[in-house]
Amino acid sequence: MTRFKLGTNLIFAGNRFVEPEEWTRLTREELDLDYVQFSADVLDPLWPASYVDEYLERTRGCLQKYNLQVDSMFTGNFTRRHLFLHPDEGGRRLWFDWYKALIRMGAKIGAYSAGSHFGALSVHDVSDPERYKTRLAEGIQLWQDLSVVAMEAGYRHLFFETMSVPRELAHTVEEARQLYDLLNDRSAIPIRLCLDVGHAPHPAQRNSYFWLRQLGSLACIVHLQQSDTNNSRHWPFTPEYNRQGIVDPVETLEALQASGAEEITLHFEIVHRESYEQELKVISDLKESVAYWRKHLKDYNEVRLDGARR
Repeated sequence: MTRFKLGTNLIFAGNRFVEPEEWTRLTREELDLDYVQFSADVLDPLWPASYVDEYLERTRGCLQKYNLQVDSMFTGNFTRRHLFLHPDEGGRRLWFDWYKALIRMGAKIGAYSAGSHFGALSVHDVSDPERYKTRLAEGIQLWQDLSVVAMEAGYRHLFFETMSVPRELAHTVEEARQLYDLLNDRSAIPIRLCLDVGHAPHPAQRNSYFWLRQLGSLACIVHLQQSDTNNSRHWPFTPEYNRQGIVDPVETLEALQASGAEEITLHFEIVHRESYEQELKVISDLKESVAYWRKHLKDYNEVRLDGARR
């Protein structure tokens, strides 16, 4: 049976609750969650070392106070960067150094995994077969090099998130699986998948449960958001959005169970725009979303246990 853990990434914190004293308190006292996916939106690893170290020291104390576990480090809301697929060698090296700093930062606060999307090709590179082949090979090598850094830092695994368009790679189930195999062929530690219930981008594969069933066993994290068919909305799981959205907790859990996944951390990735009306609902929407999923997880586990007894 798949073991499910419930947590949240810090995309909700952004510039709202950037203080570690605040986001840890909210995660525990308001949401009552045990796991946090740390976001570089809150603290960039290449900021001055003195400030990074001071922030991490405060964070360690707050995590201990509220009995929270940072399970993973994530690039956060500043997605769609080139990362290891940057067309320039200097750009690729910059992102490698950035990632090394992120991993070392995470090690100081107890993280045991880190990831992002694989990378994003430029239009020029994705349109030229030879340049595409070269960028892909270099990107794979950099991820494998990074796995050595992560292993030395005591990490269990890295992960990359399946995305939306061919330039970002892993935009189909088949491509995600192929990329997974290529990365893990020579990685120092496993490089897993991060799936998202709102990511079913290819027109022929718009069913997110298909992605979960096919790839769930390769994943360590699934991002939770309410969404519609053709977009990644990052809505909360409130009655208003549950009426509009297509993401069903029971079908999600059943699909992951059917995949053969042993353990999955379900991280909320809910985004509120910076508007007067939205700002006032951030925490209440998150609380409703947590309660909604917690109830379905409880019911689902009870049904499984009852079925096992029979």
